[in-house]
Amino acid sequence: MSRPRTPAVVVLLVAALLASAVAGLALGPVRIAPGQVLDIVLGGPGRRTGAFASIVWDVRMPRVLLGAVVGAGLAVAGTVLQALVRNQLADPFLLGASSGASLGAVLVIVFGAGAAGTAGVLGGIGAAGVPAAAFTGSLGALVAVYAMARRGGTMTTGRLILAGVAVQYVLSALTSLVLVLAAHPDQMRSVLFWTLGGLGGARWGELALPAAALLVGTALLTALARPLDLLLAGEEGARTLGLDTGRFRAAVFVLTSLVIGVLVACSGAIGFVGLMVPHAARMVVGAGHRALLPVAALGGAVFLTLADLLARTAAAPEEIPVGVVTALVGGPFFLWMLRRSTRVEGVAG
Repeated sequence: MSRPRTPAVVVLLVAALLASAVAGLALGPVRIAPGQVLDIVLGGPGRRTGAFASIVWDVRMPRVLLGAVVGAGLAVAGTVLQALVRNQLADPFLLGASSGASLGAVLVIVFGAGAAGTAGVLGGIGAAGVPAAAFTGSLGALVAVYAMARRGGTMTTGRLILAGVAVQYVLSALTSLVLVLAAHPDQMRSVLFWTLGGLGGARWGELALPAAALLVGTALLTALARPLDLLLAGEEGARTLGLDTGRFRAAVFVLTSLVIGVLVACSGAIGFVGLMVPHAARMVVGAGHRALLPVAALGGAVFLTLADLLARTAAAPEEIPVGVVTALVGGPFFLWMLRRSTRVEGVAG
């Protein structure tokens, strides 16, 4: 019954994404009329001169696009992880990938790139170093979680959850230690901003990698919609229907974590997107992943675009890390989900 509604939902979400993008381009410390924004964006290269055009095209457009890409990718990753562990409270950051990426980036910011701010680090010397270190950190966290979860030859839900939580706590503690050791206030501010997530360093040249990760990852995961649906029937049911659950879960776990690592390397740690958006999408179009994944992707793009807009306008000219905004929304949502639950599930796997 959910499939006939899916095209209408997609159309509404595309319209909402376009509207939120226009708002993101128009609003800020310098406000630009929406009509003028559309004229700059759609009017061709001849209209892209002047101060307003520079603000829209060079500053805000990369940020809006990065927010949409990261939001969509985190929502898709959250949707898949919730199917893998059969728990709607699962989140991409459960695996520790974001903590590992943050630690790698923080090490470069504090000990490698000097006392530059976040935007400064992502440009110049840190243009390659910070994303590379973040990606390496996310891969290191992935290997640690996977090794612990696979101990004994099988990877159960309980082991996966516990391994992810353990690795995340250790890496978060190491990041806090680096923050304490930061020698300069500017370094401390950069580290704090990275761990809370931010899109202020977005540049046109840095959009290709996260966009490619989103497109390729979403395409591959959508192609695996039927096996993901089979996992919802439980381990025994999926095996009875011919799915090698251990091998499939391991492969999708690796693919999803790699996508998360790329996104976190570009935006820092932004939580709760992968928790809230899949749950809301599931309520609208049902649990079938062929419809659920594109709806979650669009919903995540809309949500993070609006969250970033709020982050840079609520206390203008100061900017709030977008991870703070998502946490302020996601924390109460998480508590609501806990209260709404009719039973408490164990983690024995």
